[in-house]
Amino acid sequence: MSAAPHPRELLLIGGGGEMTLSVDVAVQALEQARARGLRTHVTNRADTLAATPAVTAAADTATAVDFARPGDTADWAAGRAADGERPALVFGVREMAQEAVAATAHALELPGNPPAAVRRIRTKDACRAALAAAGFRQPAVRVCRDASEARAFLAATAGPWVVKPRDGADSAGVRKVTGPDDLPAALAQLPDREAPFLVEEFVDGREFSVEGVFVGGSPRVLAVTAKEKLPPPYFVEIGHVLPADLPEETRRSVEETVTAALTALELRFGLFHVELWLTAEGIVLGEVHVRIGGGWIHRMLPHVRPGLELYGTVYDDALGLPVDLPTRLPAPERAAAARYFAPPEGRVTAVTGWDAVRTHPAVLHAELRVGPGDVVPGFRSGGDRVGAVVVGAATPAEARELARELVASVRFTVEPMEPVDAVDTGDDVPEVRVDLEPRPLTSSFRISHMTIETVDHLRLRLLQGERTVGEGEITADSGYGQDGPAIAAEAEALARTLAAARDDAHHGADGADPVAPLRAALEKAAADGVGAPARMLVEMAFLDRAARRAGVPVWRLLGLPAPGRVRLLHTVPIGEDIPLDGRPLKIKLGGADDEQILRSLLGVPAPLILDANRGWDRQDWERLRPLLAELAPAVLEDPVRDPALLPAIRAALPGTAVVLDEGIATAGDAAFAVGTAGGLNVKLMRFGGILPALDALTDATEKGAARMLGCFLEPPRAIAYAAQLAGLCDWSDLDGHFWVSDDRPVPSYGLDSDAPGIPRIAYTPEPARGEAAAI
Repeated sequence: MSAAPHPRELLLIGGGGEMTLSVDVAVQALEQARARGLRTHVTNRADTLAATPAVTAAADTATAVDFARPGDTADWAAGRAADGERPALVFGVREMAQEAVAATAHALELPGNPPAAVRRIRTKDACRAALAAAGFRQPAVRVCRDASEARAFLAATAGPWVVKPRDGADSAGVRKVTGPDDLPAALAQLPDREAPFLVEEFVDGREFSVEGVFVGGSPRVLAVTAKEKLPPPYFVEIGHVLPADLPEETRRSVEETVTAALTALELRFGLFHVELWLTAEGIVLGEVHVRIGGGWIHRMLPHVRPGLELYGTVYDDALGLPVDLPTRLPAPERAAAARYFAPPEGRVTAVTGWDAVRTHPAVLHAELRVGPGDVVPGFRSGGDRVGAVVVGAATPAEARELARELVASVRFTVEPMEPVDAVDTGDDVPEVRVDLEPRPLTSSFRISHMTIETVDHLRLRLLQGERTVGEGEITADSGYGQDGPAIAAEAEALARTLAAARDDAHHGADGADPVAPLRAALEKAAADGVGAPARMLVEMAFLDRAARRAGVPVWRLLGLPAPGRVRLLHTVPIGEDIPLDGRPLKIKLGGADDEQILRSLLGVPAPLILDANRGWDRQDWERLRPLLAELAPAVLEDPVRDPALLPAIRAALPGTAVVLDEGIATAGDAAFAVGTAGGLNVKLMRFGGILPALDALTDATEKGAARMLGCFLEPPRAIAYAAQLAGLCDWSDLDGHFWVSDDRPVPSYGLDSDAPGIPRIAYTPEPARGEAAAI
C-alpha cells in the first residue's frame, strides 16, 4: 500500500516582521494559503520567529533560516526538496526577503521573479539607471561613499536633494537636503554610516503608488493610491487614500506607465507596489517593489474590490488555477483611507477618545501602540509610527475626511522630554550638576548574600544655561560596595575636567571622531583610579551630548546595530513565587532552599537561567548536580565560589552555557571568564560604561563565548543605555528598573531608537499568542 501523498506546500520566506502590520500581512498570506488546502512552512530569523508567535501559530511548521543570505535560503530549500519536501510555491511578503524568495524559486524551478531583476530593483540606483535606460523619467542620482562625494554631487546639480540608503524600507534614513550645511545631519541619520548611500534630486510633485498583481506573467493594476507625507526633512507617510481621486485620463496614463515599467524591468510574479510623482513635466517613477504596499493597503484593497484575495490570487495563478481578473479593471466603486497618529514627542500621560474610535462602524482596522508611560519618538521613519486608523467609505473624499476626523478625536496628553540645546556646538564649557537622592525599592530584592531595600539615585547633567545638553543617570548600591556620595564626587570632578577640555572633535572639525577623545579621557581616568560607576555616569552624559549634537542616537554614533526589541529574562529573587507561564526565567539561588526550588522547576516549559551568585561550594555542587543535569538549564551563572570547579561543571552540563558575573569588571576579567567558564555577563556599572563593555563583548564574540547583558537595580535611563548593546548578546537581563521605578514588568520592550542622544524605553503592547494584531 503506497503512502499518502504530501499536501502541496507554500514556503513563506521571511515570515513577518515584529511590527503589527507585518504580522497581519503574513497571517493573511498564510490563511489564504490554508483556504486552498496548502500546507504552510514559514522561515525567518530565529529571534523574529520567537517574537512573532501569531505568524508561527498560523503556519504548519517554521524553521530558522536567515533570509538576508539568499543563497543560503535557496540551498536549504534545495536540500529539503532533495529529501522529498519540495514546496509547490515560494512566496514572501517582506521587502528584505524578496531576493531570497527569487533565488529559492529559481533554484527549485518554481514560478518567481528573475533573481537579477529583484536584485536590480532592491538596489535603488540600479533601478533608476534601468528605468532611465528604458526611457522613463528619473531624477539624477549618485552613489556616494563619503561626505566629499555628496558635496560634489550637490555642486553639480540643482537642489534640493534627498539623502537615502542604497536599499531599505519605511523611509528609514531618508532626509531632504537643501544645501551643503544640511549634509552632516542627513548622513548621521543613515542606518549604516559605513555603507555607500544615495544622493538624488528632490522631485517636486504629488506622490502616488500603484498596487497590483501579476497574472500569467503580466501586471494587472488593482488601484492607484494617493499618499500624504509629513513635511520634510523626513518623508514619513501619514495617510493613504485608495483609490486616488484622479481624472480618468490621468489614471489610465499612470497605469500604462507602471505596467510598461514593470515589463521593462523583467518582473513577472507576485504582487507589486510602484511609487511615482505627478509633476509639471509628467510622470516620474520612484521605487519599485515586488510586494504589497505598507500603510495597511492590504486591508484597504479588499474593501474597495470586494471578493479580492491578494495572496490567493498569486497562489491560484502560480498553481495553474483560473484567475477571474480582467486585464484592465474599472475604477473601484468604493473607497478606503488610512491615517497614522502623530502625537507630539514626549512621555504620554493620558489618552482619551480611543474607545470611540476603535468601535466606529466604518473602521476596518485600528491600533494604538502607546499609552500612559510610553515615550513617543520623533517621526523619522515608518518604524516610529504609534498607531493607525483604517476606514471604508463611499468616496475617496469621504474616506480621507473620516480617517482624519477619527485620528484627530484621539487626544494625547504628553509630557515634553528635556529639550535638546540646538545651539550647543561644543564651543561653550557646559556647567556640571550632580544630584543624589536615596530611593527605596518598590519591593525588596534578595540574592544569596544580601537583601537590597534602598539605592542611591545619581543624576549628572551638562547644562547650557538651564538647558540640559547631556545627561547620565545611575543608582549606587552599598551592598555591592557602591558608595553614592563618593561616586557623585568622583563623577563631578571627572565631568568638570572633561567639560573644560578643548579639542578638534569638540569644535566639530570635519571628519573628527567625537568619541575618540572621550574614550581616551575615560581610559586615563580608569588608570588614575576613578571608579567604574563614576566613569559610567560621566560617559553617559558626554555620549548623550555628542549624539544630540550629531542628531543621532548613541547606538548609531557608536556604529552599533539597531537595538530592535529587547526580550527580557524574568528575574525571580530568592523567596518570591516563580511564574510558570512560559517566559524565560532567571532564578536567583544560593540559599537554603535551592534543592526544593530546583525540584519545583522540573518540567517547567521555559528556558531556565539559574544564578547562584557564587553561593555554592563543592559540597553544594555535588549535592545539586543530579538535579541540575536533569533540568539542563540554558544558562548557569556564577554557580560556585571556587573557579577551580568550573571545568567539572561545564563537563557535567554540556548543553548549558556557564557565565561569570561577580568580579568581571576589566578586559582581563572578561578574558578569564571566557577562558574558564566559556561565557560572561557584562554589566556597564562594573566595566565603567558602554565603551569598555563593548570591547569586552566584541572580544567574547570573536572567541565564540556565551554573552549575557546584565544590570544592577538601575533607573530606566541606565537600562535603556545598556540595552543599545542587546543586539550583540545571547541573553538580556535588563529588568533591574522594575524595582527602582513605577514601570510595570513586561516580557520585552523597545527603545525610541531614532531619537538623538540616549534612547528611552518605549513600552508597546504585543500581539497575544494566536492573534494577528493588537487592537
